[in-house]
Amino acid sequence: QVHLVESGGGLVQAGTSLRLSCAASGRTFSQYGMGWFRQAPGAEREFVAAINWSGGSTNYADSVKGRFTISRYDAKTTVYLRMNSLKTEETAIYYCAAPTLSFGRASAYLSEYGYWGQGTQVTVAS
Repeated sequence: QVHLVESGGGLVQAGTSLRLSCAASGRTFSQYGMGWFRQAPGAEREFVAAINWSGGSTNYADSVKGRFTISRYDAKTTVYLRMNSLKTEETAIYYCAAPTLSFGRASAYLSEYGYWGQGTQVTVAS
């Protein structure tokens, strides 16, 4: 069983930055990839960013490339999402996810993730 806990969400102004954290437990963290997804009101959950097992490979949604950075700190079994130049349309609940199978790649496919945190709300005001 994998347990994920997100933190770091909040209310920010457009154009500013925020860093989300996801603490993982229950599996050998350093052996698998991790992902961040988000879900806005009335919308489907969408891919934001993913990182592979070593941190050497990352994958981003086109809409966040150049502004968001995913990273991991295995000693603390934590994955981060640094979000810069936030936009009002990025208001959503942000979820951390771990793959159902212990693969190490940075997958963008929601269906491959079977473990989810409770989410953290990010609200970007104009």
